[in-house]
Amino acid sequence: MAEPIRVLVVDDHPVVRQGLRTFLDLQPDITVVGEAGDAAEAVAEAEALSPDVVLLDLRLPGPDGVAALRQLRERGSTARVLVLTSYTDPDAVLPAVRAGAAGYVYKDVDPHALAAAIRSVHAGHVLLHPDVASRLATGDGPPAGVHLTARERQVLAEVAAGRSNREIARALTLSEKTVKTHVSAILTKLGVQDRTQAALHAVRAGLVE
Repeated sequence: MAEPIRVLVVDDHPVVRQGLRTFLDLQPDITVVGEAGDAAEAVAEAEALSPDVVLLDLRLPGPDGVAALRQLRERGSTARVLVLTSYTDPDAVLPAVRAGAAGYVYKDVDPHALAAAIRSVHAGHVLLHPDVASRLATGDGPPAGVHLTARERQVLAEVAAGRSNREIARALTLSEKTVKTHVSAILTKLGVQDRTQAALHAVRAGLVE
């Protein structure tokens, strides 16, 4: 059996952290390895515990969740960050996504949907609601010098949707080998290292719908 997904819960309300821990620890494939109540504690705990996923509230005392996210990235944390927010305005989430968050969910999310979101970002997917994706797409123009073919754009759109090479091959009636070739070309053209970065880059730059 695969190792459980190690989660660090960051929220300034102890009752919220306890509630999240109680529910998530009931999941057979998820374990909460630590908690933090502010940005400094979040960074320290992430360095000490090396979680797979950081469940991060944006509204923290002192430096906010976005500041915590930036510090995590500056210190080389490889944890996937899933923002859990009470903000209902999509624009409030944009700075976190631009700072490297793999996705976000609202605090009124169904608990089982939250567990599914944790599994999804851990698997390398990017969770962007259409409202945030559209704002990202209109916020930045396509980078200079990036010219994707029509087929590469199709493949990139599938990558941004979180689909595997096998699923993309089936959807576009291609061989997996051909899809892999296209993905490699896309990563090279965009100057990114992995599929997640490519998906975020695509949405931010308006390269996909």
